[in-house]
Amino acid sequence: MTEYQSVIQRDPATQAEESRERAVIVGVDRPGLEWPLESSLAELERLADTAGADVVASTMQRLDAPNPRTFVGSGKAEEIAELARSSEADLVIFDDELTPSQQANLEKVMDKSVKVIDRTALILDIFALHATSKEGRLQVRLAQNQYLYPRLRGMWAHLASNRMGGGVGSRFGEGESQLEVDRRMVRKRITSIRRELARLADVRSLQRESRYGSGMFKVALAGYTNAGKSSLINRLTGADVLSYDKLFATLDSTTRKFELPEGREVTVTDTVGFIQKLPTTLVEAFKSTLDEITGADLVLHVVDASSQEFEGQIDAVCEVLQQIGAQSIATIEVFNKCD
Repeated sequence: MTEYQSVIQRDPATQAEESRERAVIVGVDRPGLEWPLESSLAELERLADTAGADVVASTMQRLDAPNPRTFVGSGKAEEIAELARSSEADLVIFDDELTPSQQANLEKVMDKSVKVIDRTALILDIFALHATSKEGRLQVRLAQNQYLYPRLRGMWAHLASNRMGGGVGSRFGEGESQLEVDRRMVRKRITSIRRELARLADVRSLQRESRYGSGMFKVALAGYTNAGKSSLINRLTGADVLSYDKLFATLDSTTRKFELPEGREVTVTDTVGFIQKLPTTLVEAFKSTLDEITGADLVLHVVDASSQEFEGQIDAVCEVLQQIGAQSIATIEVFNKCD
């Protein structure tokens, strides 16, 4: 198996329309969902578009609980396979994270040319597409490998072409299965990436203190993806952070000075956006970036007031803030896009 690869096949040079894949999206309506399924699928379609795929069909099913074998019912799985076939789709995207066995069982039902992925894999793909800094790319690679590790059993290719360390021929243990070799190599890769990320985080912390001083009041921008955080820091500080109407347009944090009306200087930091069902692997992988929030004196929670789901987006952001231990930091909600 090669290292984690993009789930969306794209033309890196032109992003031509003819190179975009065709996708069927699937949702399961069940008790306890925090968002209306229609809204969640609409967001999934935007994610697919951002990754480079066109949604050509969508379908949903109501269940009391996901099927442990195929997430949807067995009959529904056959129906999805036929829908993908008739729509000439290249991939099927589920709105929830699939277990490795569910993904493998679903792929057995589909035509061989059709890939089955979940929301987590799609978000990881977008992060890989938009990561530009060394730290950002490493954080994405960490999340990808953490996602890959439990799925090795069901994958036919191997990691031999990307071996890390080892002697001549890598000296596989006698009787060691290829699966065990693959798992060991992924574990080593995860450890190596974590070590490098820790080093980069220390360097960035020292640079930040040297540039702005350790006693300066720190403001962090947090919010749902595409809520307008980058536009806000650009407006406040004159920064030139990339600001597109796309999900996860910017992943790397940016810190700038801002002078308050009374003349006091503070730092303002733009951080990666959040989303509902944000993969836990990404939260862990982007810890050093999210530390910009946990180390702040004040959090400006930027809210897209134009979104019909702004209340759900607020809840999703607050959930992540609690995950990273930032729930007790003073927070002001800033409603954006009111016009």
